[in-house]
Amino acid sequence: MAMPGWRSILLVLMAVSGVWAADQPAPVPAPISCANGIPESPWCVVSPNDRVEAKSAFKRGMKLQKDKHLDEALVESEKAANLVPQDVQYVTLREMIRQQMVFDHVQRGNAALATGQQVQALGEFRTALNLDPTNDFARQRLNEAVGSKAPTQRAPRLVESSDVVRVSPREQLQTFHFRGDSRILLTQVAAAYGVVATFDDSVVTRRVRFDVENVGFFTAMRLAGAVTKTFWAPLEATQILVAADSTENHRLLDRMGLRTFYVPDIGSQQELTDLVNVLRTLFEIKFVSSNSQSSTITVRAPQNVLDAATRLLEGLGSAHPEVMLDVKIYQISHTLIYNFGMHTPYQFNLYNIPIAALGGLTLAGGKSVQDLINQLIASGGINQANSTALSALLAPLGGNAASISSQPLATFGGGQTLFGVSLGTLSATLSMNQSWVQSLQHVTIRAEQGKDATINLGSRYPIINASFAPIFNTSAISQAIQNNSFIAPVPSFTYEDIGINLKVKPVVHGETDVSLNVELKVRALTGASANGVPVIGNREYTGSINLKNEQAAVVAGQISKTEQRSLNGIPGISRVPVFSSVLATNTREKDEDELLVVITPHIISIADTPSSEIWMTGMK
Repeated sequence: MAMPGWRSILLVLMAVSGVWAADQPAPVPAPISCANGIPESPWCVVSPNDRVEAKSAFKRGMKLQKDKHLDEALVESEKAANLVPQDVQYVTLREMIRQQMVFDHVQRGNAALATGQQVQALGEFRTALNLDPTNDFARQRLNEAVGSKAPTQRAPRLVESSDVVRVSPREQLQTFHFRGDSRILLTQVAAAYGVVATFDDSVVTRRVRFDVENVGFFTAMRLAGAVTKTFWAPLEATQILVAADSTENHRLLDRMGLRTFYVPDIGSQQELTDLVNVLRTLFEIKFVSSNSQSSTITVRAPQNVLDAATRLLEGLGSAHPEVMLDVKIYQISHTLIYNFGMHTPYQFNLYNIPIAALGGLTLAGGKSVQDLINQLIASGGINQANSTALSALLAPLGGNAASISSQPLATFGGGQTLFGVSLGTLSATLSMNQSWVQSLQHVTIRAEQGKDATINLGSRYPIINASFAPIFNTSAISQAIQNNSFIAPVPSFTYEDIGINLKVKPVVHGETDVSLNVELKVRALTGASANGVPVIGNREYTGSINLKNEQAAVVAGQISKTEQRSLNGIPGISRVPVFSSVLATNTREKDEDELLVVITPHIISIADTPSSEIWMTGMK
């Protein structure tokens, strides 16, 4: 039916108006203030008042940041950045303050977690995430504070399988009443379930009687094989091979499957060997091997045994327990030295002093030999000519006089028997020297159950064990040594570990008990040497201890005490109880060394022990 003319005109006008509206540009929204709208909007306009307020907020934020008021500084910096989002300086200050706050909260959370304050640590990590939701480190620390378990060991998985051929008989029950030849019986029983029986030459024909009711294929063939003394092996889905029941025929005709398992997270070849031994012992599997390079185990066994071994390996997915060992080694050295008393002279020098020497000593009076000669010349006793000879004669006397008169001197006798006794100096001593040396070695070790964890702290000291030198001398060697062209060979030496050597093997029992096999060696240089080779002091501890989780125990301790006393004085008087402290020098020295090794185990993961049972079913 034709459309009326006015309707056609109306439709044309509507189409033209729609096309014209589509060609027109979109209306531009009215500009808004950044403070009242969305700061990131492209139509955000910054007013002069906003710029002044943002500048003031920025200055307040800088001052608050300098005064360590980060919370208030973040508020001011955010205000400045929102008012003037185009200013990079304002945005940079906001992000710097935010990241500084995130860092402080994470640090406080770590400190709280180290001291066992889990709730406080959770609050700090959550606050850090609220400030910066993209901080992966804060999220990881939050998960660790919650107590998420360490990743468990993945179970061995099947990577390659070559299973035996399976027979697919009809699933129905049959009844048999047979008397006659054994081959005919086996043929009829197999044919009743849609399976063709092929006979090996080893099958012996005999008369048998067979009566069973309502049995399936596998039960019927097993009973028929017991009557006829045969067994069968699958050839195809609907064909079997029947042979005489003998060891040789089983070895040749039994169908065995082959499976290869990949064992992830394997630590060493010993673990693969232990797993192979478990399969051989539990399932009596003869054909099993391991490859440490690819971390695989290959098993060849009958199908029912292979299925049971597969279920066992797939159930070994729980990780070995892990223990964090906190080891602290304290060493304290204390030295105390007392030195008190009076030093009285106990050594005397006796001199024979002639009258001339005594006169020289008297005339010397503090004068030199040259002064005495000048005085003699002035008085006319000698002349200038023989003054040199006289000076040479008096010089030894002057030196002896000086050496004798420099110490206290007592004389006795007279004339030619005049003697002099020089006395030592008298001194008093009162002193005390005390020194303390405290050292701490803090070691943290993460160890897996049944595996040795070893750590060495210290240095390696070279010790020469062989040197080279010519055993005979020749003119060429002498010439080379004289002109410094001889180069000695490099000596042979070995490095010795100096410091702390700790080896620990943990074993976790349940959830609370830990057994530790500990081997500790502390080696240090003693300062002494033998034939030029330094002597190394060695302290070792080897033993086993049982601890509770997070229970600290002193596994090794050593206390050494040394006391030395010396008395220096006049014999007889120095032994009198009262005078020994006054008229003698007393020296007393005390040395105390103490070594303590403290170990604290922390169980960080426990293996989940599967409780499923494994059953081996018959071959089907």
